[in-house]
Amino acid sequence: MRALFAAMRGITRFNDWLGRSVALLLLGIFALLIAEVYFRYVAGAPKVWTGELTQLLFGLYAVLSGGYIMSHGGHVNVDILHARLPRDARAVVDIFTSFLFLVFTGALVYFGSAMAWESISFWEHSQSAWDPPIWPVKLAIPVGATLLMLQGIVKLLRDVMVVFGIKVPESPPSVGDTVEPGK
Repeated sequence: MRALFAAMRGITRFNDWLGRSVALLLLGIFALLIAEVYFRYVAGAPKVWTGELTQLLFGLYAVLSGGYIMSHGGHVNVDILHARLPRDARAVVDIFTSFLFLVFTGALVYFGSAMAWESISFWEHSQSAWDPPIWPVKLAIPVGATLLMLQGIVKLLRDVMVVFGIKVPESPPSVGDTVEPGK
């Protein structure tokens, strides 16, 4: 059981680290958007690469942050009834919905891998005037989906533990979280 808890903590910590790391891409995206406004309206010479690089960076941000968002409970929920249920009943509902989640993420991994493999096989580029490689972003799709699926499995295991009365291990504190002394 100790190995299972360690694996669950490891997956959550890695997703936490990756989510915080890719969040820094937002600074680059912001700088690129400011540069595009400058080039277009001040210098009168819009650039192709700023808009395209912004889209590529946002694509990386979007697909690689899913596990982080799930580990922090940030995905959209329909809480009309769910939030009012006791913890055990919520866990049961979450177990059933986890199977739909796993089918969806499994399809995302499968089809995303096929798309990434095809893109990598001919080192796909965007075919714009700037022509950057886009295969790294397509490769990030199955990687991000796999990490999201792993975090979903961690959540499923935690829900099963709640239903069976097994003491659920605490999630590791995130960077910046305050931990009370003695806990």
